[in-house]
Amino acid sequence: MKDLAINGDSAVALAWKQVNPDVCAAYPITPQTIIVERFSDYVADGEVDTEFVCVESEHSALTVCTGSCSAGARTFTATSSQGLAYMWEMLPITSAMRTPLVMAVANRAISGPININNDHGDVMSARDTGWLQIFAENVQEAYDISIIAPRLAEHPDVQLPIMTNLDGFILTHAIERLTPLEDSVVKEFVGEFKPFMPLLDYKNPVSHGLMDGPDFYYEHKYQLVQAMEAAVKVIEDVFEEFAKISGRKYNMVEEYMCDDAEYVAVVLGSAFGTMKVAVDSLRAKGLKVGVCMPRIFRPWPADKLAKILDGKKAVAVMDKHLSVGAYGPMYPEVASAMISCEKIPKAYNFIYGLGGKDVKVADYESVFESIMNGTAKTVNYLGVEE
Repeated sequence: MKDLAINGDSAVALAWKQVNPDVCAAYPITPQTIIVERFSDYVADGEVDTEFVCVESEHSALTVCTGSCSAGARTFTATSSQGLAYMWEMLPITSAMRTPLVMAVANRAISGPININNDHGDVMSARDTGWLQIFAENVQEAYDISIIAPRLAEHPDVQLPIMTNLDGFILTHAIERLTPLEDSVVKEFVGEFKPFMPLLDYKNPVSHGLMDGPDFYYEHKYQLVQAMEAAVKVIEDVFEEFAKISGRKYNMVEEYMCDDAEYVAVVLGSAFGTMKVAVDSLRAKGLKVGVCMPRIFRPWPADKLAKILDGKKAVAVMDKHLSVGAYGPMYPEVASAMISCEKIPKAYNFIYGLGGKDVKVADYESVFESIMNGTAKTVNYLGVEE
């Protein structure tokens, strides 16, 4: 296929079209709406075989998806911000029921105050619900991870739902160059959905999702831990397979100029690209800086991060969400990962970009400068006006 000029939402919808899921149930919410609007066009035009279910709310969307996936249907959905918050009751139920559905999340601030712009408040509020979580830096990656996602979620050793995250407006509405795969290549890569254990089978009826008392609740939750641990190898293997068909290699943690760096920033999502520009600017001045991005946030790649950060002088952890009364949500995770380092770096937390607040290359440069000259605090609120 020829290269396309396309926005991130439409790129996700294109990937969905090529995967051709059995069921999609969704409710519109900015800035995700374009995904399901565009995909519904494919459904209406007969380009996919998907059963598209228009529901009355996001809670209903995830409820329908959990049921359809339990019945053995490959199932996709999408949401954002308050929509994900409205789904929250169903998020841990979906993972506990081991339904490997795929959900695109157009990352957006959680109200209040009401805000429709990008930060990571929605996905971070859902980080402990038992879902795999994967992040995109740009539109190409939003497309790619949408194709990769069902392979990760549906693997027999995993069987967990997955969130594919792309930054609202920055990626969802930005038009970038995309190199798509051929339909046949995607179809072969993803393969047919072979449910490990279809739960809703009228020929072999069982009870599922019932009351789980103290005798078994803990053990069933622990099964999710085991599935997350098994997901690490599955992710690495699927990334290798995807590289063979696309020429694009993904890693659990992406690195840029980290090998000889003395100071490293850790970021998620589209900020990775902007931070690379800041790194290039400071490298031109002779400063040894680098940046890395956990491509996978769940399962948390602690060992791989520790290997990258071991021996650095200082690390800036960039959080696009505010955990009121504590640190940003990624900071303690990075700090705990570094406990296994032989030489533990100093760690600083930077809260930035909340509610879509603009962050420029010069701002990212100032982050590095502050951890190098010792002016950074343990927790820093980048660009806030008091």
